[in-house]
Amino acid sequence: MKPLLAALLLALPIVAASAAAAQRDEVVSAAPNASWRSVATGDDRGRLRRWRDAWMEALAQVRAGDNAAEIVRGGVLFEPDAALADPAPPAGDYSCRTIKLGTPRRDLLDYVAYPAFRCRIALVGRRLHFTKLTGSQRPVGILFPDNGRRMVFLGTLMLSDETRALRYGRDRERDLVGIVERLAPDRWRIAFPFPHHESLLDVIELTPVARRGAGAGFTETTR
Repeated sequence: MKPLLAALLLALPIVAASAAAAQRDEVVSAAPNASWRSVATGDDRGRLRRWRDAWMEALAQVRAGDNAAEIVRGGVLFEPDAALADPAPPAGDYSCRTIKLGTPRRDLLDYVAYPAFRCRIALVGRRLHFTKLTGSQRPVGILFPDNGRRMVFLGTLMLSDETRALRYGRDRERDLVGIVERLAPDRWRIAFPFPHHESLLDVIELTPVARRGAGAGFTETTR
């Protein structure tokens, strides 16, 4: 056997093992051209169908409480129909902040805004991946095309010091579904209707790091 051919044959198991490992590490298993509808769980399809209910219920709660001024101050960030065309955020690092609106329980606050944290949009193959890089609650998942004004996020929630995310669909309480929209030339949001914890609507605001200076404004201990 020629040396080059022998080397290639020896490398095949390594390549196969690497491909298998990459497949296991995928948070959302989806064929390259699969739509979000074919991947989403029944629970998440239901939450997405009720996205406007989540907005209206959450906004009504906050406006009736002590934080009504925050909704006015937030402007288009909290307007359910503010989306612009071309929703896909470009790959790169972002400064992100999370705001929790409304609550299913009376013992929780109806408005909670966390400081900025680090997150990243990465192009892997033909898919955009979103990862929150810091904090104790870290969404990670894939952005699926939907229409000219929104994409759909499917993913899971990493907690605390976990180093590996659960596969989407394995734990209903960790599964995430969100709507990705562009609000301005360099501003996006991901809105999560009826998350399983704490709130009625979670909104993550994204702005490119390059607009603020690398590393600016981040707080490592935020959610």
